[in-house]
Amino acid sequence: TDGRTPVDMHEVMARLVDDAGLLDFKPLYGAATLCVQGRIAGHTVGFISNNGPIDVAGANKATHFIEWMCKLGQPIIYLQNTTGYIVGKDSEQAGMIKHGAKMIQAVSNAGNFVPQITVQCGASFGAGNYGMCGRAYEPRFLFTWPNARTAVMGGEQAAGTMRMVAEGTAARKGLAVDEAALQAQSEKIIHNFESQ
Repeated sequence: TDGRTPVDMHEVMARLVDDAGLLDFKPLYGAATLCVQGRIAGHTVGFISNNGPIDVAGANKATHFIEWMCKLGQPIIYLQNTTGYIVGKDSEQAGMIKHGAKMIQAVSNAGNFVPQITVQCGASFGAGNYGMCGRAYEPRFLFTWPNARTAVMGGEQAAGTMRMVAEGTAARKGLAVDEAALQAQSEKIIHNFESQ
């Protein structure tokens, strides 16, 4: 019931496939990004999902896996469960923008070669929604679990961003920060995001 409680997406995949099991693609590389082959009703499919944000290695791994599935002619099932691409100075210096763009390009091109199916299982925020074949990429089917959430960013992240902007503005003007007003603003933003 709490969307912030993590679910191991490998366990979800294990319950969707036939008894033959799962075959992981580069399991130790970009470990938070899961690229897995399995069979559903005897048909081989590729799964892509996440147990955390998409990092540089995960974006590279997913790009290779998508291209491989296209070469094999196997459908891709995206199980969306990500807060997005990892941000910050270190990831950006490691090439996150370049590698994330390669993944998004692979998703965009894959629709010309194989069926793509998207299931929004948990979080689907920011550019991670695009990288995991969101609505904009017109997957063959798009399903949403009742507890799934999708947005440009999560409510708590939006509230935190607005708090930083307000604190920075107050500091530049030499004013004291009104903590009660910031707390009320944060609660309003979180409620607004959650209700939408």
